[in-house]
Amino acid sequence: MSTTTPTPPRTPVKRPATLKAASLPRWSPLAVAAGSVAVAVGIGAAAGLESRIQWGLIAALLFIVGSYVLAATVEGTRQAKDRLATSLVWVMFLLAVVPLASLIYETVQRGAKVFDGYFLTHSMGVVADEETGGGIYHALIGTLEQVLLASVIAVPVGLLTAIYLVEYGRGKLSKVITFFVDVMTGIPSIVAGLFVLSFWILILGFDYSGWAGAMALAILMMPVIVRSTEEMLKLVPNELREASLALGVPKWRTILKVVLPTAIGGITTGVMLSVARIAGETAPVLLLVWVNPLINTNPFDGSQASLPLYVYQQYAAGTDASYDRAWAAALALIGFIMILNLAARGVARWKAPKTGR
Repeated sequence: MSTTTPTPPRTPVKRPATLKAASLPRWSPLAVAAGSVAVAVGIGAAAGLESRIQWGLIAALLFIVGSYVLAATVEGTRQAKDRLATSLVWVMFLLAVVPLASLIYETVQRGAKVFDGYFLTHSMGVVADEETGGGIYHALIGTLEQVLLASVIAVPVGLLTAIYLVEYGRGKLSKVITFFVDVMTGIPSIVAGLFVLSFWILILGFDYSGWAGAMALAILMMPVIVRSTEEMLKLVPNELREASLALGVPKWRTILKVVLPTAIGGITTGVMLSVARIAGETAPVLLLVWVNPLINTNPFDGSQASLPLYVYQQYAAGTDASYDRAWAAALALIGFIMILNLAARGVARWKAPKTGR
């Protein structure tokens, strides 16, 4: 006769009424930001602070503290730490963007006074720096030619150097090249200008020209191109290289047809960063290109002008007319860099490998 053990009765499990913890509404950061601004304005006005920058810093501090305290009260300490980190990121972002936006606004506002077709198509050949009129045509031509020549020198050298370091460099030579690239990255622009001045003009005896300035600008471009291209090539998966080599494709053709097209977006961005760096350089141009208020379309013969040097000259003149021309030339330089970046984005998207089927 078998006996069975009775099953004990099941104890009912108490479930929580809800698994959703207390949380702040989505609009709470905006409300905290608005309250911080209002309180900062009141503190600034009461304390007699005239600088809007001081008001902004007080508002930023109040926003960070207020967000943390409110989140800790409602959501708990863990969520409050997350909101604290988010608030710090937003504050740092605004601290970086506000000066840039202010600079662009100021440049557009002041440069628009004389920025027109006449300003873009005339030079300063018959106009003194203290007089009204004149334009930047000669400086615009000089900048375009010098940047183009510098790019023709630096881009192939930088790309080939980066390809060697990533795809072939395994010995002492690659270490030496990497060391010198790191050293060149920190070279001041005036040092590059002095090097070309001593070698090209003083030793070899050539004259001041746009070509001499382009050589100094190329020295400044090379390390930026090498470093950016090197990092982009390292991001290309090795599986793509191995698949191409497994099909019997030579290594040079693998680099040309697989590696470079995959990294073309980042490479183009690096080249544009280097162009943006040299387009605003004044010291090498002042040493090597010299000053020329007339139009000179031959960069290999005689002195030229450039936009950074033009801005410096007009600001140094110290008159209202020269100040307006300086701001307008700065606006043209910003527009030039913006057009180059947009063109680079277009080329990168056009040449980037297609995804999907």
